[in-house]
Amino acid sequence: MNNSVGNRNRNISSHLVNALKTYVKLADPATWQNRTIKKSCFSRFILERLALMHTKMKRIGHLFEKVVSMDNLRLAHINARKGKGWYKEVIEINKDPDKYLKVIQEQLINKTYKTSEYEVFIKKDGTKEREIFKLPYFPDRICQWAIIQVIEPYLINHMTIDTYSAIPKRGIHFGFKRIQHDIQTDVKGCQYCLKLDVRKYYPSIDHDILKEKYARLFKDKDLLWVIYEIIDSTDGKTGVPIGNYLSQYSGNFYFSSFDHWLKECKHVKHYHRYMDDLVIFGETKEELHLLLEEIKIYLNDVLNLKLKDNYQIFPTYVRGIDFLGYRFFMNYVLLRKSTCKQMKRKLIKIQKKVSAGNMINYSEWCCINSYEGWLMHCDSYRLKRKYIRPLLTSAELYYQVNIKRKAVN
Repeated sequence: MNNSVGNRNRNISSHLVNALKTYVKLADPATWQNRTIKKSCFSRFILERLALMHTKMKRIGHLFEKVVSMDNLRLAHINARKGKGWYKEVIEINKDPDKYLKVIQEQLINKTYKTSEYEVFIKKDGTKEREIFKLPYFPDRICQWAIIQVIEPYLINHMTIDTYSAIPKRGIHFGFKRIQHDIQTDVKGCQYCLKLDVRKYYPSIDHDILKEKYARLFKDKDLLWVIYEIIDSTDGKTGVPIGNYLSQYSGNFYFSSFDHWLKECKHVKHYHRYMDDLVIFGETKEELHLLLEEIKIYLNDVLNLKLKDNYQIFPTYVRGIDFLGYRFFMNYVLLRKSTCKQMKRKLIKIQKKVSAGNMINYSEWCCINSYEGWLMHCDSYRLKRKYIRPLLTSAELYYQVNIKRKAVN
């Protein structure tokens, strides 16, 4: 029986490969003849793609009852309200949390929960403008926290160690150490760097593909119902809203099949991803150019994504790698130029305020601490001496008067 099933699967795969090859030839014969990737390589690519698409994965069930349990909803409220204790909604709900949490529980169990209307605004991040979607605290933020608390371990287990964005204990500084380790311990394998970025990643995520990925991981129909409801809460068939807590995990999860393909099928040794920003090291330019062409095909065919045209292949140890807010070289690390300019502008403004005899406010205190933290991890002696040290006395005074005293009281 097992042999007949295996033979049938092999026959199906063979037919799919031939069909795909025929389709490519008919669709664009010139491209097929002149393609820089050899036909044999392209066939292997299709086989690898099919292997990944049909890889058997143990599907997880019986999670919805954990999501809707009162203990999980109480924890979701505690997590969701962190840093938001002054919100009117939070203050009101804190008076009788179980009253409101039972409403969410009933909405989920009865399948009457519907994502609220988004408040949409534009946020400028350096030179980029991002469309941010904000949901009410009740019921939406609590509901999304309740879901993530249950499914997070399974999503993280599915991700490779090479991705660093929005994953607990695997942030910027985790990636920082891994990049440093690669370029210092494998000089031969890191001679050249391929740096690329996906065009409009969050707005381009395909709803159907994302839902199919969730369905391959979870078999709990009630859990999938609420996840699908949140995915489809925006207009159109593509895009997950930046600002949703679930979107951060969906963004990583959507890309995880590419991570596995790159590591397990293409056997790329040194690869790093921060959401849609990718860095790949190689011994030669030629191997990275060939890999780039296969990456374009994979992203287009499997994930319905496009790369930006600003990809770069360059000598690692000459230019340095601009990634995660820093520039990495063999024996030293610098702060990214744009971050450095922004830091100087903000801290000079605070210095002028302090010099005029005024006390800094909470936002400025956070700004000083934030940049001090950034500079701790790179070679920045002169920057710290010129921009951080003159403000440390004022920052300490603000802490003693406004933070520590309130904490004691």
